[in-house]
Amino acid sequence: MEKRWHIAPADEAAVQTLRDALKIHPVLCRILTQRGITTFTNAKEFFRPQLEALHSPWLMKDMDHAVNRLLKAFSAGEKILVFGDYDVDGTTAVAVMYRFLSTQTQQLDFYIPHRYKEGYGISKAGIDFAKENGFTLVVALDCGIKSIDLIDYANTLEIDFIICDHHLPDEKIPAAVAVLNPKQKDCPYPYKELCGCGVGFKLITALVEKLGLPQSFSYQYLDLVATAIAADIVPITGENRILAFHGLEVANKEPNPGIKALAFLSGAKLPLHIHNLVFMIAPRVNAAGRMDDARKAVQLFVAGTYEEALAYAELLHSDNSDRKEADAAITEEALEMIAQNASWTSRKSTVVYQPHWHKGVVGIVASRLIERHYRPTVVLTESGAYAAGSARSVPGFNLYEAIHACREYLIAYGGHFAAAGLTLSKDNIEAFREKFEAIVSITISDDQLIPELLIDAAIKFKDISPAFYNIIKQMEPFGPENMTPVFIARNVKDAGSKVVKEKHLRFVVQQDGVPLTGIGFNLADKLPIIESGHPFDLVFKIDENEWQGQKSLQLRVEDIRLAEV
Repeated sequence: MEKRWHIAPADEAAVQTLRDALKIHPVLCRILTQRGITTFTNAKEFFRPQLEALHSPWLMKDMDHAVNRLLKAFSAGEKILVFGDYDVDGTTAVAVMYRFLSTQTQQLDFYIPHRYKEGYGISKAGIDFAKENGFTLVVALDCGIKSIDLIDYANTLEIDFIICDHHLPDEKIPAAVAVLNPKQKDCPYPYKELCGCGVGFKLITALVEKLGLPQSFSYQYLDLVATAIAADIVPITGENRILAFHGLEVANKEPNPGIKALAFLSGAKLPLHIHNLVFMIAPRVNAAGRMDDARKAVQLFVAGTYEEALAYAELLHSDNSDRKEADAAITEEALEMIAQNASWTSRKSTVVYQPHWHKGVVGIVASRLIERHYRPTVVLTESGAYAAGSARSVPGFNLYEAIHACREYLIAYGGHFAAAGLTLSKDNIEAFREKFEAIVSITISDDQLIPELLIDAAIKFKDISPAFYNIIKQMEPFGPENMTPVFIARNVKDAGSKVVKEKHLRFVVQQDGVPLTGIGFNLADKLPIIESGHPFDLVFKIDENEWQGQKSLQLRVEDIRLAEV
């Protein structure tokens, strides 16, 4: 698939100022300034994140109400229910809160709504469970900010709620005892991008202070907080960077037994990096809710021993194997449907439906289809008497608005700019497909139908050294708003590149006499560019390869094209 290359601009004066302060390679200074790091102090805070730099939890609106209500529950021996969503952010948040609260009270349980029986967020079934079992206080994590009616219902049953959420609130806020969410308009908390687990962690730090416990008491949970940050695709800036940085340290020194068990089963090698949490830990946790019941994900993280955690980890690992099998089979079937409908390939949107597809993976399949057919995509399956599914967008296109414009054919829908869910009558699938295509066609630009490859800076092979790479490694953890740097090298020549495993390219290249090796996954179709004998431009990340105990730098090639003459 052809891509648009875009090299990020930089303020040259700011680059020079930072270079004068840091005395490091100008390319590194360019990347840092692009990420808002323009002074020596900024750089020190970035490269050496300190837990002492975390904001006071008391700056968050309603924190005093939340803490006082929990202290009252402790002293009165009230039963407390920890409630959370079924994804990684929700289950880790519940586990962290449950583990901490269990140090203060034994009148405690947790509740995770079933993805298909109850749906996302606070549920009536969950509130009824609380009532039937004598719980008078519920701490809701990673959900609740939009649950106006359900909180009102809980109030009629004399069940108090503390909401810890990070999703964007509506104008009306639920009538809970306390609502902790830095995105509230009148919340003065300085950092707005915490995940749900992060908001719960701030409540724990406030309780630790109020209870007179050492500040470090809460740090034992940071590996789970880092897992939530990694999985929930929140910006790795500010407090999230601090929490993720130190969370990875905990994960590598004294990990939660659940993290340790999942790392073992997934074959992750120490030290763990953020990408291990994203691609090895998170999918296995998410698979529990996608394929079965997410309650066992919490049981994994609250397990008291490694042996107990390993038993739950094996269940999640099995769920993930089932998820991968379903994901691959449905993706293949959907691609075949697209190939058999010639008119679909010229469309600017994709809508596919099969009644037997597994509900738990349709969102993943939509993302997979975008990798092959780069356009807004909806994947539907049967859900009882209706069709239901997930939609995913391409960057820059407002998917939610396009679906909203098709509401005449929908029974229910919700989501945001990049992703959405929807339910409709099976009889309306074709009508929805045509209307969705019509809306996308008139609202999407041609550029948005071509993937964009964002490049941080141009570099020469001679400047790629172990010392240079060591500074890049210190920019970890990587994630949104601090992605792994992407470079371009111009006028590169082939020195023996070849196709490996039929679809990948093993690069042996040189620039101005400096040789480097690299790997380009799924780039075999670019071989003619290399074989042309002409110089080409290479876009890549810098990686480290280990072979027989020896480490060497290599290129993780993203794309190539003929150099401009």
